[in-house]
Amino acid sequence: MIGYLTGKIISKKPTQIMLDVNGIGYIINITISTFESLPKNGDEVVSLHTYLNVREDALILFGFSTLAEKEMFELLIGVNGVGPKSAQSILSGIQIDELHTALRNNDLSRLVAIPGIGKKSGERLIIELRDKVEKLSDTFETAIEPNFTIRKDAIFALTQLGYNQKVSEKAVRSILDSEPDSTLENLLKDSLALLNK
Repeated sequence: MIGYLTGKIISKKPTQIMLDVNGIGYIINITISTFESLPKNGDEVVSLHTYLNVREDALILFGFSTLAEKEMFELLIGVNGVGPKSAQSILSGIQIDELHTALRNNDLSRLVAIPGIGKKSGERLIIELRDKVEKLSDTFETAIEPNFTIRKDAIFALTQLGYNQKVSEKAVRSILDSEPDSTLENLLKDSLALLNK
């Protein structure tokens, strides 16, 4: 099993990269959030946690920028009816911390907002994963990022002000990328300024 790869990016697009590892090019399927975390310069060395999906006709690699994202992927593919491609699509349609929170809080409306997830699929995810993500909770929030709580609170505040969930997530993420040590007050102020441009 290939669990981790380090190499140079040969080519990349939002759902897939080719990684040169000691002269061998590995094609790795990735999520949008992993794509966004990749360096802009292709010459830089990157490391990805990987999951190898073994099928009768193919060996397919999936890559993740964080171990937490890989663990969530493995939980998702354990759900009846969710294959690796569907799990990749789900993780591309929602930030991992938002998915974690939605599952813990039985937030069906947040799950059905993910492209490709209907009411029945969302209910199945909650039923099958609620207890499993609870077990991840102790280490999960710090594993994702140190400012998890501030980010979550800022997004919640923006949605309460009437802004769209995905638009709010994007604005908050953009501010934190440039100002990772921002306080909640400054994060909200800067996010509002960005949204009202």
